[in-house]
Amino acid sequence: MPDSPERAHEPGRDSQNGAPDQNVTELHRPVEFTIDGRPERTTVRRQTAADLLRLVGLDPARYDLGQLRGHDHKPVRFRDDQIVDIHQGDRFVSIRCHADVA
Repeated sequence: MPDSPERAHEPGRDSQNGAPDQNVTELHRPVEFTIDGRPERTTVRRQTAADLLRLVGLDPARYDLGQLRGHDHKPVRFRDDQIVDIHQGDRFVSIRCHADVA
């Protein structure tokens, strides 16, 4: 059964014939990544750093999220409110925040 004309203008559909666009990635497919070496998966590919920390039971007030890229051993640090684009195989680490001493 052909798609209705209304569906032709949906995101992920070719505007010419309403067929699924081959250049669009399935958004509901889970993506697998690690935080502190522990495997995680999600279908929500854009999340705040704080949400990713909470996912593994860490308090964003006490930890920052970092991402390891390539062979670099120094993680790229994210702010708690910063949106993180999660890709298949990404490696994240928790970074303990330093507490000020009175």
